[in-house]
Amino acid sequence: MGGPRRRRRLRARPEVTREQIYGRRPVREALRGPREVLELWVTERALNAEPWLREPGLGTRSRVKAERDLTEAAGTRDHQGVLAWAEPYRYADAYELAGGDSPLLVCLDQVTDPQNLGAVARTAEAAGATGVVVPAHNAARVTPAVVRASAGAIEHLPVAVVKNMARYLAEVKGPHLWAWAATGDADTPLWQADLTGGIALVLGAEGKGVRPLVRRTCDASVSIPLAGEVESLNVSVAAGVLLYEARRQRNGG
Repeated sequence: MGGPRRRRRLRARPEVTREQIYGRRPVREALRGPREVLELWVTERALNAEPWLREPGLGTRSRVKAERDLTEAAGTRDHQGVLAWAEPYRYADAYELAGGDSPLLVCLDQVTDPQNLGAVARTAEAAGATGVVVPAHNAARVTPAVVRASAGAIEHLPVAVVKNMARYLAEVKGPHLWAWAATGDADTPLWQADLTGGIALVLGAEGKGVRPLVRRTCDASVSIPLAGEVESLNVSVAAGVLLYEARRQRNGG
């Protein structure tokens, strides 16, 4: 099979001019990331607690506001006294991610919980994954809640959106990239799976799992053997286990 077909990069929706980011670590990571932070609101308490909020480079973007102002603007009390507006998150090109040298992709099949997407993104970034791919429909996208759940890690991790996950996997898999569906009933445990080359780890929503068509499109299935009474792991935990097994194998461990 030939190399993956190129697609134009999916841009942020043109009508969205800026997006919220809240929480101390998410905002700090946004300031370190590629998108521009346009405005920053901080409370006196946060300003006194976090030296980085007093750095001269923030300039006129930073304004001291009351706690209630941040809560009202963010729609949550979970802002930790720091709220920012940044340019919209720009999604990566899924085909470019798959076309790199030995890519390590996490493909989430209809994972709708923003907390799960954020947690997966945090683990994927820490494990050195190439990126995360999600379907355009019935799936969580990058939102302020997802950024918060990722502790800002998603600011440093490419996330791509595809119209059809099964079709995408069919187009990109081949000698350079092997697609593994993570399923509880797979005969191959993760330590027997070859995760050293280019791989796409495909995980489904908790309870539903990977959809049948997506699973059939994958080259093989891999399981995480469980020794206790529970029947499954949270998708973010499963992603972490598989990603670090892949990293261990790639490092010759």
